[in-house]
Amino acid sequence: MTSVPKRTDHPNEDFTGALPAAAVLIDGAGIPGSESTCRHGVAWYAARLGGGLLGLLASVGDRGLPALLAEAIEQVTDAHRDTCDVADPISPSATVAVLRLSGGLAEYLVLGDSVLVLDRADGTPLVVSDPREVIISRSYEPALAAAARGGDEYQRILRDLRANRNQPGGFWLAKDDPGAADEAITGSCPIAELTGAVLLSNGASRIEDRFGLAGWPEVMAVLASSGPGEIIRRVRQAEARDGVAADDATIAYCTDLGAA
Repeated sequence: MTSVPKRTDHPNEDFTGALPAAAVLIDGAGIPGSESTCRHGVAWYAARLGGGLLGLLASVGDRGLPALLAEAIEQVTDAHRDTCDVADPISPSATVAVLRLSGGLAEYLVLGDSVLVLDRADGTPLVVSDPREVIISRSYEPALAAAARGGDEYQRILRDLRANRNQPGGFWLAKDDPGAADEAITGSCPIAELTGAVLLSNGASRIEDRFGLAGWPEVMAVLASSGPGEIIRRVRQAEARDGVAADDATIAYCTDLGAA
């Protein structure tokens, strides 16, 4: 596992952790001004959600992944609903990726724009992603680009964008509503068909989906030969080259799946 913050003077709002037969990646999300709704912050939310989910995977691993995520969301919401405005549209939220090995199957869950890739021994990698937030966000990009970053109009547009969150016809993230877990992308495949798997926050997956530096088969090959740090190094180079603001970048690379 490798996780690199977008800036050295900024807390890392990603979280990743693993058990012998499961891995979790959380990508915290927030916008300027969220401090007024939650005194804890996005990094706290991501770590609390990820830690809770790992604990549930370890203790009640026989339940479905959406049910475990729903309980983890409820736990973290209960932990700060008395001190923070958890229902405010700009209060902290997160995307989620989970891989669990159980009964000969690799079970997966993706909620939001994190990415999970299963490397299959015979065939191209299976890429699991949830495009809903990306699709909706793109419709707001022209207005955001025209507004002064951080200004009142910029904040208004961001609030309008966030109003699509956890709504029918919108996009779904972990926030204060446990029901969002039922909207996650889920599935499974036989462990015997896999040579490895990787969970990536959207700050790391941009090596493929934003910069096009490598297709997923090459990404998996680089992970196998050089590890996740090399993927993030290439992403940072592309960000610097193209003048793109860096994002927290996190990767959990899983191998020897049959030994779990």
